[in-house]
Amino acid sequence: MAKPVVIVVGADKGGVGKTTVSRTLLDYFSANNVPTRAFDTESPRGTLKRFHPDITEIVDMTTTSDQMKIFDTLNAASPSVTVIDVRAGLLSPALASLRDIGFLDAAKAGQITFSVFHILGPSIASLDEIAETANFMQGAKYYLVKNFINDTQFFQWDQATYNSYFHRIKDATELTIPKLNEMAYEQVEVSSVPFLKFVANKGKEDEAANYSFVLRGYVRHWLANVWSEFDRIKLTDLVGAKPGVRGGEK
Repeated sequence: MAKPVVIVVGADKGGVGKTTVSRTLLDYFSANNVPTRAFDTESPRGTLKRFHPDITEIVDMTTTSDQMKIFDTLNAASPSVTVIDVRAGLLSPALASLRDIGFLDAAKAGQITFSVFHILGPSIASLDEIAETANFMQGAKYYLVKNFINDTQFFQWDQATYNSYFHRIKDATELTIPKLNEMAYEQVEVSSVPFLKFVANKGKEDEAANYSFVLRGYVRHWLANVWSEFDRIKLTDLVGAKPGVRGGEK
């Protein structure tokens, strides 16, 4: 059996677009025919589940029973990838919990492929999270994500600041999620469907929809750019898959 793959998406700061990144990951794996399941830790109301209800379960990651629901099923579950969308403020505590249950040791020993997508905000406070998260990254693939989806304005870090934060972690990889046209983003939010379904002009039950041709074009172009970033970091290599021709890029 292939090694289970666990991807944690999170930040200690709120409003940096964690769930948007999780949604692009689920669409990416779907387009590459990689079986995936997701856990939304925004209990009891989950945003990720609204867009991907069939594969997403809402959990409270601070409870032992829900930790068991996620991690005791890793080898038994048929999906090869588990995406965990960690709610705001819970990234450091969640990683501490993974350390305490021996998950990080298992990742370090090569029994589990573990990746963290750390979504950065524009402030120094957000960069300070890197120092906190770095303590848990042995044995993990660590991605530092600048997310421009919400028109976030990142200040230009000087070289000394850049070096002091970004070079603390060996093999950390930077990713950029580009900005999406505001009207297009808003229309996807209203439709409550995955980005892929919006591009394909389909509703929640795969029925024909009537979304704007122009807005669908913006989303298609944006999604292709996001996926090119995922291709660049060889995300499909985590599960032994190869990126091919995909619906969102046709």
